[in-house]
Order: sequence, then C-alpha cells, then structure tokens
Amino acid sequence: MDFTNPSLLLSIFLLLLPSLISSQICQRNCGKETLKYPFGSGPGCGDPRFQPHVTCSNQKLTFTTHTGSYPITSIDYTNQIIHISDPTMSTCSCTVPSKGFGLNWDAPFTFADSTIFALVDCSMNSSSICQSNGYDDGSNSNSKLLCDQETPICSLLYSCRPISTTINLPISTCCVYTPVNLGPAFEMDLQKLQCPSYTGFYNFNDQEMDPEKWNYGIALKYKFSVTNDYPGSCDACERSHGVCGYGGTYNSFICNCPNGINTTADCFFISSYNNGFRNGVAWLIYPVACSLVWFFL
Repeated sequence: MDFTNPSLLLSIFLLLLPSLISSQICQRNCGKETLKYPFGSGPGCGDPRFQPHVTCSNQKLTFTTHTGSYPITSIDYTNQIIHISDPTMSTCSCTVPSKGFGLNWDAPFTFADSTIFALVDCSMNSSSICQSNGYDDGSNSNSKLLCDQETPICSLLYSCRPISTTINLPISTCCVYTPVNLGPAFEMDLQKLQCPSYTGFYNFNDQEMDPEKWNYGIALKYKFSVTNDYPGSCDACERSHGVCGYGGTYNSFICNCPNGINTTADCFFISSYNNGFRNGVAWLIYPVACSLVWFFL
C-alpha cells in the first residue's frame, strides 16, 4: 500500500472518521414518553437512585417494585408524579384476582394524594372490614382504613357489571384507602386482609358518579432529594441539549452531550450543535485532511 499517496491517505481518514464519532448514550425519549431528570434511558443516565425503579426497555417505560413490574402510562414533571397501571387490578371493565401492590421501602416514591385504593370482595371476617375507621394490629401501623360507611365509592364500583356479576356480595365487603397509607412497609397484603382483589384510581375525570370514566391506575409522587431542589447543574445540562447522568466510583454528576462527550458542566461549548454534529466537526475535518495532503506532497 502506497502511504505516500495523499489521495489514498485522505480516503482512509474519511473512512475512519465515522468510528471516531460517538452518539449520545443517554436518550431523551423512551417510546413516546419524554425523559427528563431524574429518569434515564439506562444505567448511567438520570439519577442513580431512580434507575433501579424506572427503566426503559424496548422503548417501553416500566416501574418495578418487589411486587412486580408495571407500565408507566404518563409522567407529570410539573407536579413530580408518575402514573402506572397494574394488569392485575380490577376496574369497571373487568375483575381479576390480585396479590396486591407494594412499594420498596428504599424507593424514592410515595403515594400521591390523588391515589385511591378500594379492596373488593373482602371476607366478612376481614381485618380491613372489622377494623374500619380504626388502626390495625401493628403490621400496618398508622394505616387507617376508611370503609364504605361514609363514601359512595364502593357502591359506585359495585354498580359496574363485571364487579357486580362476579362478586355478587354486599358492598360492605368493600374497603377504601383514601388517602393511601399502607404503613411503614408500604405494603398491601391482600391475602392477609382476606381481599382477593383491589382497584385503584387517581382521577374521577370530572365524572364522580360514573366509574367507567375514572382514570384507573396508581399515582406516585417522587422527590429529587431531601430538600426536593432541582439540581442546578442538571438544569444547565438540559438547557444545553444534554442529558443528565452519572458515572465514576461515587456516581458523580455528568452531562451527556449530543456528540457522546461527557462533561461535568454543560454542552454549551459545542458551538455548532444547533446545525447538527456533522456540521459541528466540519471545521476539524478539512484542516486535518489538508494537513495530511500537504505533509506528504
């Protein structure tokens, strides 16, 4: 091979150039859902505290706890709330058996105030029924169970055909958690409560008397930190078209820029980003190529 041929060297340089260009590792979307801090598209993206619980796989965003994995239907970044669905949850459209739902004690999530749980088809001897409007024996301490004596939720749910035809029990076998407080374990043990099914919703959708129109699912609140302050470094990173992430031994903050470069600041130094990365490196390609040509002339 003639390495003194300027044209040949230029061709080799241009062929190798794409391998020097890396793409952004952390993505800004998962399917149709926009990803912003503290959530990320994979390891090293977003906040490390959230990465084990919220993951993106096959362009589907999923929330995972010890009770299972649940599709994330939407994220409200303004109010810091994620909405998830549970395939084993009964609704006005169908009734299915369930093992319940629980949060990991170390997960940075709590139940949003809008979430309402209703246990259905409970045994008449169920502790959730017998101890209505009171406190349980300690396993779910400070978990106050409000039953259907004061709310129409149970009677409305039992008006749903799938529930009324499947269960065929009086509405006194229904018990409502509102607001949701499952105690320090964040656990809904339906077997212990002797309730084979539950339903949850987070919005009446302006149709309080029509359970078919309610938004079924679970709303979970999250916090950025103890003080719940949005990190200033992450704000600057996202404004510069970067994605907030972490790396190193101590999971320190990094900003993953559109050209694949990680920084500890932001991506504003990429002056030609808005014109695309290819144009942004054009200033480098031509001088280097010309230098190679002149060097071997």
